[in-house]
Amino acid sequence: MLYQARKNNPQSQHKAARIQQYSPMQFHEYVAEWKAGQRDLSPSSLRHLDSLLVHHLHPAFRSRRMGTFDHKVVEAFIQSMERNGVGLATQSNAFDKLKSILLDAHRLGLYDDTPSTASSPRSTTPSAPSSPPPPGSGTYAPPATKPSASSPT
Repeated sequence: MLYQARKNNPQSQHKAARIQQYSPMQFHEYVAEWKAGQRDLSPSSLRHLDSLLVHHLHPAFRSRRMGTFDHKVVEAFIQSMERNGVGLATQSNAFDKLKSILLDAHRLGLYDDTPSTASSPRSTTPSAPSSPPPPGSGTYAPPATKPSASSPT
């Protein structure tokens, strides 16, 4: 009885309708709809988005059905960019756009978990050096010395 009540709940029926509509949709079709909803993008942001779509996202996912994304698909995309020598900043930007698109699909109810949650590209932030830079590099500061107790003052 409780199952039937939940199943017939209007919210459940709307979610089922959205899944039926968007799950078989190809990535490029879904992105066209998603992009139309991105009204607050500046012209330069729109050019950047178009570049990421043309050069990275559409070649990888253009005909993929939206219902087939999972974390392994996203991880394979990141690994392919690494193998192809795509710069870290571009990897990060492409991943962020893919994550935004998949988050939108998740919010529509297409996924129980966002497929991009378990994956992320390497950090673009350089790690701290393991040893101090050499003297004369412009960033070297010699360690402070304490006057010894036996030195004359």
